Amino acid sequence: MTDAVDVRTAVGAVMDPELRRPLSKLDMVREVRVDAGSATVQIALTIVGCPAADRIERDVHAAAAAVAGIHDVTVEVGVMTPAERTALTERLRGGRAQRVMPFGPESLTRVIAVTSGKGGVGKSTVTANLAVALAQRGLAVGLIDADVHGFSIPALLGLIEDDGLPPQPTRIDDLMLPPVGYDVKAISIGMFLPRDAPAGGAVAWRGPMLHRTVNQFLNDVYFGDLDVLLLDMPPGTGDVAISVGQLLPHADVLVVTTPQPAAAEVAVRSGLVARQTGQRVIGVVENMAALTLADGTSLDLFGSGGGAAVAAALSTDDETVPLLGSIPLSPALRSGGDEGRPIVASTPDDPAAVALDAIALRLATTGRSRAGRPLPVSRA
Repeated sequence: MTDAVDVRTAVGAVMDPELRRPLSKLDMVREVRVDAGSATVQIALTIVGCPAADRIERDVHAAAAAVAGIHDVTVEVGVMTPAERTALTERLRGGRAQRVMPFGPESLTRVIAVTSGKGGVGKSTVTANLAVALAQRGLAVGLIDADVHGFSIPALLGLIEDDGLPPQPTRIDDLMLPPVGYDVKAISIGMFLPRDAPAGGAVAWRGPMLHRTVNQFLNDVYFGDLDVLLLDMPPGTGDVAISVGQLLPHADVLVVTTPQPAAAEVAVRSGLVARQTGQRVIGVVENMAALTLADGTSLDLFGSGGGAAVAAALSTDDETVPLLGSIPLSPALRSGGDEGRPIVASTPDDPAAVALDAIALRLATTGRSRAGRPLPVSRA
């Protein structure tokens, strides 16, 4: 005979789509009653108007209905009290105080800043696809769109709503929950701009505001436990690059360039500035490399050798900076970016997708040693 324990167990295993934790671990399951095959389940959402409310209710209903002996399910939806929300946010922080950045040197999350010397080399497209490729390999991935003036990550990940604008993050008290696209948790300034502004609005900020924005993304956004946090950096060596160097001096840096010698020369500078802050340049990615035509010949539209030249220029006597891969020009890569469908997910057999996935594999299987580093322990 089915009892309430069976139903509670089934419902408790339902995952909150934003927090990515089971409802039982979030104390969202309240009373569960079972009477002659009819189940009544009470759940408490985090906030009024929770954007995931409909999905959670459907998943709870389906989980309860799947229990043997249950033929009728009623889901009653409520909202947490302020005290319950406060307890939840403290638990999510893992005991950390407010405004304590969770990605410091002691963190087990690998932080990778993706940089370029100049715009137009496809840095954001590369970053978005690497994030999705890493997530497809089973890693927990977060992505910060630090290119505040030229934000494009929401569109590249398909995080655009019917009004043509990115979704706004859900807030639980002082925590922001990043929207998720292709299993990548992403945050961007484009998610906070006025909804009635043309094309999502424009940002015209100077240094202090840029620093504050990056700092808030690192401190106030709840990414949960991540294996990798990627930062899509603005091109060049300006305010954001300096701020990230100050806030994340232990971060790894990936430099994106094109094969063109003029672009390669500028790309070297972004790596040199990152190194000055203590960050480590882990590799170079060459984008827009030779395209193989239908007759088997190659078209070097942007020349050749730029990626290898950047890698050589950034290498030192103590450390060799590798060229992690060359991504060929690809119409599918371009159209996938326009349509919000990363090519590594939509067209995995395309040569550009294969190259991106190979780079993601190298990133996933290499990293700084954790030997001698303390392992932070949190209680859920």
